[in-house]
Amino acid sequence: MPPWSSPWASPSPQAADHQRLFLRGDGAALCPLPAHPSSCSTVSRPLPLHNAALQQPGFLPFLTARMLGVFAQQMQAVVVAWQVYDITREPISLAYVGLAQFLPMLLLLIPAGDLADRISRKRMLGASWAVASVCAMLLLWLSTLGAHGVGGIYAVLVLFGCSRAFTGPAMQSLLPQIVPREHLAQALATNSMLMRTAAIAAPVLGGVLYGLGGGVLTYAVCALALAAGVLLLWRVPVRYAAPRQALEGSMWQRATDGFHFIRSRPIVLGTISLDLFAVLLGGVIALLPVYAKEVLHTGPEGLGLLRSSMAGGEILMGLWLSNRPIQRHVGKVMFAAVAVFGLANLAFALSHWFWLSMAMLAVAGAADMVSVYIRSALVQFSTPDTMRGRVNAVNMLFISSSNELGEFRAGSMAAALGAVPAAIVGSLCTLGVVAAWMQRFPSLRQVDRLEDAAPPPSPPAAVTTTPTAQH
Repeated sequence: MPPWSSPWASPSPQAADHQRLFLRGDGAALCPLPAHPSSCSTVSRPLPLHNAALQQPGFLPFLTARMLGVFAQQMQAVVVAWQVYDITREPISLAYVGLAQFLPMLLLLIPAGDLADRISRKRMLGASWAVASVCAMLLLWLSTLGAHGVGGIYAVLVLFGCSRAFTGPAMQSLLPQIVPREHLAQALATNSMLMRTAAIAAPVLGGVLYGLGGGVLTYAVCALALAAGVLLLWRVPVRYAAPRQALEGSMWQRATDGFHFIRSRPIVLGTISLDLFAVLLGGVIALLPVYAKEVLHTGPEGLGLLRSSMAGGEILMGLWLSNRPIQRHVGKVMFAAVAVFGLANLAFALSHWFWLSMAMLAVAGAADMVSVYIRSALVQFSTPDTMRGRVNAVNMLFISSSNELGEFRAGSMAAALGAVPAAIVGSLCTLGVVAAWMQRFPSLRQVDRLEDAAPPPSPPAAVTTTPTAQH
């Protein structure tokens, strides 16, 4: 479920302090501003016409590099799904596409988050993009062979999943080291707007490139884009890196502290698990190649449009929320948004008209944006600063689980029942999850304002700091 970031104006300094929250735009992780007023000098307000963040040294190269990375990965996702299904004509093959990427992320995401606090995040991100570029070149090589099997593609996707595990934590925490605090809000808003725009354009471009030159042309463009992103990232100065923290205890001990905290807070556990199971059971993205070819009778260009529709709904809702943030009854609104997500997916499952299917995916994206907005805010307000890194790492793991395992669930169910029955059953399961979670987590349902989810007293941090320079 991909996130959105937006600044908003607040009627009072106290409300502004609670609402300084921004989300990453690449789908998997959060990038919040510090909630405590002493740790951030930014005041939430509408963006001025003059964007000072763009004038910061390194921000524009970073932004360009990240857009190239998003374009490459989104185009590759469209082409891999289409190519695998075109070779096998079996929905279960799409399930393995998601599973091949999820399993390495499951194993490596927590260690990658711990590593991001120990080494240069810029170097870590550049290395992960370099591996992703190698993966694109390997897919290109497989396409030139004209092989009819998909085993090699799955093997490359495993390696690509490893690179994604290290991309997420490094990307999430690098931007605050590039721009100063007083311009961070503008930088986050500009970054996320362009990332969601790229998420719309990239699948369409991927479908067009595949139609023109097949996998060879598309994978070549992806490899070049990722390589160019690495070169641009090398020119980005890291000028605002805080001293690194020498964390005590083992990585496993620190990770389990995050899990224990989430389990002890019903609001946090309820919001994260609601998103996990709603998307895991009701997501339809993995079935889009089947729907495009077998139900809607369109080609790779149409598949690109379908994949872009949900991102379009997210952007429109994000623009609305940036001007009219949800102030009251946030718990009930979140449950309503997830229910609308399930209903929109149900309408998509039953549709045989291309434009209606696009519209329903856009509605699902808009509802998902509301859910992401509230969920992310509640998690941040419920978590003390000393726990945010570990809790966000677990949250990223849950988000990845819902996306990649959701693709496996959809593909395997489609293989057993057919694509349309699988989408219908998944949507009904989402509605069932909403009803069950409303009963299981009454404290989440009763949350009125975001600030009601106040964090508990922070435990003492057993860390020491060591000044260091990052290059």
